[in-house]
Amino acid sequence: MRPRFAATLIFVAAASSAQAQMTAPTTAGARPKTVATVPVKPPATQTPADTANAMAQAERLALQSDLAWVGQYNGAISGDVSERMVAAIKEFQKERGGKPTGVLNPQERSVLAETARRRQDNVGWRIVTEPTTGARLGIPSKLVPQLASDANGAKWTSPTGTVQIVLARRKEAGPTTAKLAEREKREPAGRQIDYSVVKPDFFVLSGLQGLKKFYLRGTFKGDEVRILTILYDQAMENTVEPVVIAMSSAFNPFPSGAQAGPPPRKTVDYGTGIVVSDDGAVVTDREIADGCLAITIGGLGQAERVADDRERGLALLRIYGAHGLKPLGVAGHSAKAAVELSGIADPQSQGGGAAASSVKASVSPVGAGGDLALSPPPGPGFSGAAAIEDGQFAGIALLKPALVAGPANATPSAQAVLVSPDGVQEFLKASGVTVSAGGTDAKAAAVRVICVRK
Repeated sequence: MRPRFAATLIFVAAASSAQAQMTAPTTAGARPKTVATVPVKPPATQTPADTANAMAQAERLALQSDLAWVGQYNGAISGDVSERMVAAIKEFQKERGGKPTGVLNPQERSVLAETARRRQDNVGWRIVTEPTTGARLGIPSKLVPQLASDANGAKWTSPTGTVQIVLARRKEAGPTTAKLAEREKREPAGRQIDYSVVKPDFFVLSGLQGLKKFYLRGTFKGDEVRILTILYDQAMENTVEPVVIAMSSAFNPFPSGAQAGPPPRKTVDYGTGIVVSDDGAVVTDREIADGCLAITIGGLGQAERVADDRERGLALLRIYGAHGLKPLGVAGHSAKAAVELSGIADPQSQGGGAAASSVKASVSPVGAGGDLALSPPPGPGFSGAAAIEDGQFAGIALLKPALVAGPANATPSAQAVLVSPDGVQEFLKASGVTVSAGGTDAKAAAVRVICVRK
């Protein structure tokens, strides 16, 4: 909860300063003592900027952020007091029918904080760490619930593409912000720039890209370049522009302490399981089911992990007492070109929903062992999804843990691979599962696997 007592703090500070000016009482005939005083400006000459500067730094940051979220402030959220910040306070007061003093009273500050909080909730604002780049950024998860990522970054989109957020990474020899800005002005072709700021450590561009407005912020460290681009339909301007300001201020492309390696385990992890027998056998990604205090199958209850295959990356779960399951037949062929993956996306990728869906991916050989890589990798939640090609089962998709701040040239195999039908059948047979002929409806056989860890 943000502080809502800025004016109270100011009044207390003023009272304390005034008290410091009072002299000690004197006795008759005694020479008055000289007491050090602290000069303060009379209230009539204290400006709104003076009042804001008397606040704690954290409160100034919170005030600027809240003003940005209600659409009144479009400057940097830095905690520095400016004429723009004071003007934003006055505009907020005027909109509420109050006197534009430039100093919020406790009631106005409370209303401002609550209004900003509601607007953050409306767009699903949250701070995330993107695992491939290691960058930290704010994401309006309700506006852009769909996420796709690969070795070059991540992309969040709205269901209809009206809002798109792209975090890109690349390696470039001897980058400077000036060179990077000039390249981004030209690519993609047709960008119209109406605002440009180039500093030694970052640059910002905004304007039109086709029919969409765009905002771009970029920087580099060594030969690693990070660029955040926000695209949105002009009709979405009133909704998105406060988010753009918040995202720009929250963007931390190279957080201190980021290490190469897999991201930490999630406390609650979501994946997809495929029902493979009518008595409750479910095959899924071993990583999803690893280290769980409890495993739940969405809509069906608790499950037990009964076997795993470290080499293939598969785990077998058992649901006891389940009825009406629709197993998928796992006899099929190794994928050749393109597959359709049927799974259940992470709740954050579908606005809290739990519906099964399908995404397409191409396959390509990787390594000498006949493994297949998937491109693009499916989004979070799809690990364990069934792959279908030409109406037949073509394997189980596994998402590999992405490197945090790892090398930009990571191969697709580090992102997603496909376990062949033969590998799935051998694992199930070794685990004592009698695989029936099963059906061909991969969506009907898909279940959500929920792992709860410490």
